[in-house]
Amino acid sequence: MTSLSDASVSTDRTPSEDPVLRGTNQSGMRAQNERLVLTLVRQHGALAKSDIARMTGLSAQTVSVIMRALEQDGLLERGTPQRGRIGQPSIPMSLAAEGALFFGLKIGRRSADLMLVDFLGRVMRLERQVYRYPTPGAVVDFVASSLPRLIADLPEHLRGRIGGLGVAMPFQLWNWVQSIGAPQSEMDAWQHRDIQAELAALSGLPVFVQNDATAACGAELVFGTGERPKDFLYFYFGTFIGGGLVLNGQLFTGRSGNAAGVGPIPVPGPDGQTRRLLDVASMSALATAMEAAGESSDHLWAQHEEWRVSPAVLDAWLDGAAHGLAHAILSAAALIELEAVLIDGWMPKAIRAALTTRTHDALHALDLAGIDAPAIRQGTVGANARVLGAAAIPLSHRYLIDQNAPNRDTWSRF
Repeated sequence: MTSLSDASVSTDRTPSEDPVLRGTNQSGMRAQNERLVLTLVRQHGALAKSDIARMTGLSAQTVSVIMRALEQDGLLERGTPQRGRIGQPSIPMSLAAEGALFFGLKIGRRSADLMLVDFLGRVMRLERQVYRYPTPGAVVDFVASSLPRLIADLPEHLRGRIGGLGVAMPFQLWNWVQSIGAPQSEMDAWQHRDIQAELAALSGLPVFVQNDATAACGAELVFGTGERPKDFLYFYFGTFIGGGLVLNGQLFTGRSGNAAGVGPIPVPGPDGQTRRLLDVASMSALATAMEAAGESSDHLWAQHEEWRVSPAVLDAWLDGAAHGLAHAILSAAALIELEAVLIDGWMPKAIRAALTTRTHDALHALDLAGIDAPAIRQGTVGANARVLGAAAIPLSHRYLIDQNAPNRDTWSRF
């Protein structure tokens, strides 16, 4: 197999030289502080040294050393000096888009996406493949053919800043053969292939694997815009429906990494019979309804900008999905105090908005006695949340901390 290093990706910066992964005790403390500064700037936008000092309790001298080092490493860049205050003008520092690059791979039940993103989460390159069902061999071949194209015209100095490959995929794919109509013998290969090791050997990069819906939720945390609730439940509509859970500003993955796997939650179906949430609130449920009505659903998997669905079929699906979501949210809110619920998916923005509105109405039509109903909001990342979330995994591993808000008792000093 051809690795990225064989494809002329620069290796001029080793992990031990990484600006946030240096060795020795003192520099280890400095690395922690650098992560904290990068996390704050990512959360709040451009910040001056005085802002960082005020938020963390670190001395002005310490903050100056940290931010100077991050600027020299190309991770922060200076903004326009802000005048009008007493003393020297403050200079806001923001994340440098080219400070670090990451690959994200989404392995879906009907398609695979491979994306290169910059430090801000902006898409630089994207390759996509649609298939009937996923097999390990097909996915590895897709990555092997796509990686060279993604870096073909990338400047040499940027190739050395590619920091890792994150993989977002459904866990236990071999258990979904009936739902996706795949041969059991081919899907069983997922039990015996070490996809993480194969992709690491292929790319020459550190590889991280996470459940696809959990990764999508992570994308909301790292790259999302607007207000970030401290505690929220996240739903992502793909072939099936998946979820993620954020508690106290942290992505909660659980013991097996599959926490908030909302698909199997029992909810009332349109006929009053108990169904799994994924049977009423997923794109596969919509596709089944479309095929039953004589409408082709093939275009759903190829793109997300436009759904060509008859109003009757779409309206029935929206109502059923919103009803199912409302019952699932009620069950979750009875166990966990949720500030908000976010809804996103591989769908047009107008349909996501309609689904969010109907879910809010369906929830408030239920008996909410004793329940502090969470706000129902649209996700802010959009259809590519899974692959962006995949890229966010190595980014978070290398450059962010495991807390969402600063607590002065936890800051390291040097």
